[in-house]
Amino acid sequence: MTQSASRWLEFARTDLRSAEVLLEEDIYSSAAFHCQQAAEKALKAVFAAKGTVAPRVHDLVELLGELSKYSDVYAQHQDDVAYLSRFYLPVRYPDALPGTLPEGLPSKDHATQAVEKARRILELVWQEVVGCGPASEDMRPGIPTTVVS
Repeated sequence: MTQSASRWLEFARTDLRSAEVLLEEDIYSSAAFHCQQAAEKALKAVFAAKGTVAPRVHDLVELLGELSKYSDVYAQHQDDVAYLSRFYLPVRYPDALPGTLPEGLPSKDHATQAVEKARRILELVWQEVVGCGPASEDMRPGIPTTVVS
């Protein structure tokens, strides 16, 4: 694995851990946002692992579409990234586009689902980038804290 991919994965893992802590503290909007960030950084790790520059976008659906050119496995996670993409803008700013989240700010259920979906994306990327099967189960978010190249 490249050093760049390793760094992207470490940042993704940190965002997922942050989301878990925020969820435990009932801070659902920020938890959901960090899940989106974890997935975005994990997907960008794949580009880094392939020696290409990730598109400078935050739309997870677009990133996943680009990665689907490399492998069919990414298309299976379309629903997960579409769910997480909803949390990029409206949970960060009080004057975000009206109606972006018609049900209002994320609830505990939304944040819990976001953590589960982000964890699946990180597991997928770990398997694809490292290529050694599932990540270690003894690590809190499922991704090792230190990734070596």
